[in-house]
Amino acid sequence: MTHPAPDYPDVSAFRRPADVVMRLARMGSAHPSRLSFLRVLLRRIKSEGWQIDRPLWQVDANGVGRAVYRAKGPARTYSLVAFAHDLPDDQRSDRVIATAWDATFALFDGEPDAADLARLAANVPLQEAGRVSPRELTLARANRSVRLFRHVVNTLAKGTQPTPQSLDEVGYLMRTTAVYGAGKFGAADRAVIADRDELSTPFQAEMLTVWLIRAFTVDLVDHLAATKGGAKAVPLDRTLRRRLGVGNSTGLGMAPFLVRHPVLLNNWMAVREEALARVRALPEATGEAVQALHTALTAATDNAHRWRSDHPIQKGKLTDLRADLARVAGHLTQWPGTASLPWNRLWLWAESALTVEGQEALASVMLEPHGDLVDGLTCCLGADEAAQFRLNGAATVDATRAALAQHYDWALRVDFTLPDAQARFWYVSEEKLEPRLGARQTEPGADREQPLGIARMAADLDAALVAYTGETSVAEFALRHPEHRLMLRRVQIARRHPYAEVRDNLIAETMLPIDLMRCKLAFFGASHFDPRSDKWVRISLFQGEPFPDDLSNA
Repeated sequence: MTHPAPDYPDVSAFRRPADVVMRLARMGSAHPSRLSFLRVLLRRIKSEGWQIDRPLWQVDANGVGRAVYRAKGPARTYSLVAFAHDLPDDQRSDRVIATAWDATFALFDGEPDAADLARLAANVPLQEAGRVSPRELTLARANRSVRLFRHVVNTLAKGTQPTPQSLDEVGYLMRTTAVYGAGKFGAADRAVIADRDELSTPFQAEMLTVWLIRAFTVDLVDHLAATKGGAKAVPLDRTLRRRLGVGNSTGLGMAPFLVRHPVLLNNWMAVREEALARVRALPEATGEAVQALHTALTAATDNAHRWRSDHPIQKGKLTDLRADLARVAGHLTQWPGTASLPWNRLWLWAESALTVEGQEALASVMLEPHGDLVDGLTCCLGADEAAQFRLNGAATVDATRAALAQHYDWALRVDFTLPDAQARFWYVSEEKLEPRLGARQTEPGADREQPLGIARMAADLDAALVAYTGETSVAEFALRHPEHRLMLRRVQIARRHPYAEVRDNLIAETMLPIDLMRCKLAFFGASHFDPRSDKWVRISLFQGEPFPDDLSNA
């Protein structure tokens, strides 16, 4: 993360510390913002005047066939190749072990020719059972939300529009069950595209894939409605379709990502905290910014009232969120007033008056009026993780223990002799090579535990260092104790990256994996977070955002 430009004031006094930001309860209350990856993508597409079209549509009356969506940027073209299938209802499953889907997709680097399309047709519908090439950047699949999909098709075929309420009940026509990138199943490695401006921000290829899938879902219902209804059929209203995103079902496979990528996690959090600090440090609130704040608050309030979940934890959070947003609206009737630092006063009021859920929602709302102040920070969201891999062997035991005491005090306070403190273990399933979470006392597999219990690893390292003199080098210690190399590296990373660690025990009985998932999904830009258990969740992407032809007509 770079320092603010020289003409910015020192905002360090307004930056929230890691002890506040990196706790699971707060990470599990994260909200999307203008810094989220999908918002970064849409701003770029609009500002650079990308041209989006559909050069191929070969879909029959049963909704089976193929389509190509082409996105032409200033430097390169990317093409979503979509395959629509006839999937019997009894074969439709969102589980990762499914072998058939309503639609499958690949994002192609360039414009596919006939040979490319033939190769993709033989492999993409198979997903994991097939193989793609480095010409493909992502591989994805999706299933229909059957009830809403049929309802929209039938309604449009009769020449009428679905009600907003019917769309809001689900929020998407299809939901993806996987969007793979970064070298999976033969696709291009991250290193191949990392130096491209348009893909340098994390997950831009995946976000482009999902955005174009969203266009495909609406085109498909329009096509089926026209086929069924003939001349009386109408396309989905342009205003109504914005209420639809792309759903996603996500399980435990996503949760360990933040732990395995400490530098990347640091940069995501540091960018957001720098952005919030810059807003808090503003000496005044202009009339234009105040109006934009009210607009953003109204949008957040509307979204909160459309947000549905049956999960007991999330239902409680939604109750808190709606009440907190109403409190913010009431408080703003007397804000900004005439005192100095009005944005900081608003934030300090929120810390005392709102729940964590409401505070994190307000943080996103406060960023919305200040694109000129914060959007430039998105260049810092990526990370060269290889540059941080090398261990500094010249560091001493004394320096390492001091770093542990400073950055891992939260971990050293945990009593790991208590069963609840290490009640769980992370492992990788043999069948699907996907992360899983086991119960240490009752399930086998702890002998194959993945190194994700960072708090215990920190405590074990600190205990092992006690036996060595303070001037002993890390190199000498690591030579005798190679089992601690990973934790030594994390300690050295944490000295330079304050937001690199989740400051909670990730193998505790009370740990909720959905907190990790929500944090990552908020950075994606996901909305309507709906846990189905403490281990998997449904969300919506791009709901409320423009479609390709909205941007081209803007």
